[in-house]
Amino acid sequence: MSKVAVIGSGLMGGGIAQACAVAGYEVVNLDIAQEPLDRAQALVAKLMNKKVAKGKMTQEECDEVLGLMRYSTDYADLAGARFVIEAVPERLDFKESTFAKMDEFADEDAVLLTNTSGIDIDAIAAATKRPESVLGMHFFYPAPVMKLVELIRGAATSDEAFAAAKELADQIGKTSVTAPNQPGFIVNRIIVPYQNEGAFLVSEGCTPEDVDNGMKLGCNHPMGPCELMDFTGIDVVYATMKGLYESFGDEKYRPCPLLKEMIDAGHLGRKTGRGFYTYE
Repeated sequence: MSKVAVIGSGLMGGGIAQACAVAGYEVVNLDIAQEPLDRAQALVAKLMNKKVAKGKMTQEECDEVLGLMRYSTDYADLAGARFVIEAVPERLDFKESTFAKMDEFADEDAVLLTNTSGIDIDAIAAATKRPESVLGMHFFYPAPVMKLVELIRGAATSDEAFAAAKELADQIGKTSVTAPNQPGFIVNRIIVPYQNEGAFLVSEGCTPEDVDNGMKLGCNHPMGPCELMDFTGIDVVYATMKGLYESFGDEKYRPCPLLKEMIDAGHLGRKTGRGFYTYE
């Protein structure tokens, strides 16, 4: 199979790289420094070896997948990649500078994909001289496990680039949905206001446990909104909600003030040990 380059080696970028290697693609994972790459490589190896320990794959299969993965700080390693997937932090300036580098170093026929969860695709594509090759491919965390990707066309995205991205999604075992180039796309436009409403209920006196049990037992959701916010990160939920509010100007997207209070207190969820719940 062809080569995939993933730029960004955080939890999303590393997970996307893993998912592509498991599907048989040759993968290079790029970042601006060696330290995050070392962490990503160690985490992928740990996760893959857990699969071996649980009997979900053989050691040979594990070694084959890990052998398909390389880690680099050199953009010249984009050469030969049919797909280049950007997974840097969710800031337009970061994405613009990354896509300018992709435009410089990626092959002429490469499809340039952004893992943005809500930034305008046209704004990102404008950083390149080939906006027809750019579209959104939004993965969900954890990328090796979650089955969905959202595909988002920009105004200039070609049919060929879109079809190639859809084929990539199919090859790595994902179901793709076509989302509008609007803030939040499909999933975040629905799920983040749902989480925000859970925060309002807590601020009005409900316990997080009652809110979560209500949705888990009453709607058969695997996680309640407070658990989900802790898992995602309170700061991430707040930023997405704020973006929806500023973009649409609709009061239904107004972020719950409790979320900002939690951020100011450093209670961001699982990653800090405390959010709506406390974690060891």
